[in-house]
Amino acid sequence: MFRFAAAALLVAAVAAPRTTLAPPRAVQFVFTSDAHYGLTRPWFRGRSHVSAHQVNAALVAAIDALPAVRFPADTGVAAGQPVGAIDFVAEGGDVANREEVVDGVAIQPAAVSWREFVADYLDGLTVTDHRGRRAPVFVVPGNHDASDAVGFWKTMAPPTDATAMAGIFNLMMRPPAPRTPETYRYATDRVLASRDVGGVHFLFLHVWPDSRARAWMDTDLAHVAATTPVVIVTHDQPDVEAKHLLNPNGRHDLNDRDRFENLLSDPLADGATIDTPTMLEQRALEQFVARHPNIVAYFHGNSNWNEFYDWPGPSHRLHLATFRVDSPMKGRQSASDERRLSFHVVTIDPTAHRMTVRERLWNAAADGAAWGESRTIALDRRTSADATARARPRGDARPALRR
Repeated sequence: MFRFAAAALLVAAVAAPRTTLAPPRAVQFVFTSDAHYGLTRPWFRGRSHVSAHQVNAALVAAIDALPAVRFPADTGVAAGQPVGAIDFVAEGGDVANREEVVDGVAIQPAAVSWREFVADYLDGLTVTDHRGRRAPVFVVPGNHDASDAVGFWKTMAPPTDATAMAGIFNLMMRPPAPRTPETYRYATDRVLASRDVGGVHFLFLHVWPDSRARAWMDTDLAHVAATTPVVIVTHDQPDVEAKHLLNPNGRHDLNDRDRFENLLSDPLADGATIDTPTMLEQRALEQFVARHPNIVAYFHGNSNWNEFYDWPGPSHRLHLATFRVDSPMKGRQSASDERRLSFHVVTIDPTAHRMTVRERLWNAAADGAAWGESRTIALDRRTSADATARARPRGDARPALRR
């Protein structure tokens, strides 16, 4: 019996609340991910060994400055106009870095990391929506948040700390009895939540859309009109990493031989090692998305660089618009070149059914930020392949960035 499967069958998940915001003239949100509180950047804005608390506070300040900024004169939604209101900010997980012991020194506990995230994001953000209300922050768990709760095959100090997972669960699920680090149960307390914003249905999913998440989505989407665009926000990329699945070997436990992390509901079906390609898992996701043609976009973190791409699925039957976002602490490119630090600003025209995702290079130069790449899609996957446009900004001083 796999570690979490039995408990998941015995205890029903908390029903995900649904919040409906009044449809604005346009829907706008910011997407960022992998805050990794507990880490330090070797260099940031002329200082060495800068904490994630300080770096993320600077990122939040860049989000707060957006309303007065103009979009570039590109071909996207709201081109050349002031950014204006932000309906919500989404964090794609790994709020807390895994509290591993590295060279005899423990990365800070999840409790400290969650407290710093609350200070920077939940309390620090001042952007408002179209009605002048403070924009909510939506958060999905990442693999580091999850490992802090369930343990890891390497030494951690403390061995577990569910503070971040409990905080994310309470924020997104709003259970009648809020979870504490002591009462949070990873096997049953999964973040599976939907929000309706301006005619778009957003699904916020725990780490990756595994079989449990897909079953929940089937139930949720049964109440959503087939003409309503659906956007997935989660941590892992569609081609999920094998190590995040349940250990298929032996006692199915966490151990330094197999190195699985036991974070999802399913055992790896493709093989026995973490280097196994996850083709069967991806095929299940591909089949699910094909059955729900109003799923038009997928936002994720985890792999930590900016990329706008189409996920075809292992059978190459899809053209799912997919948006990979940078990390302020672990970016594949921005870790060594801070001018490449970025997040996404997403603008949706609900009448024309068009969505533009723009890269905001929030630390691009000494005198401020710049716009990077952009992509515009139609919010109808049947036509999105023909309606997709990619552009670099015009009329904006984008710096020459190192590759």
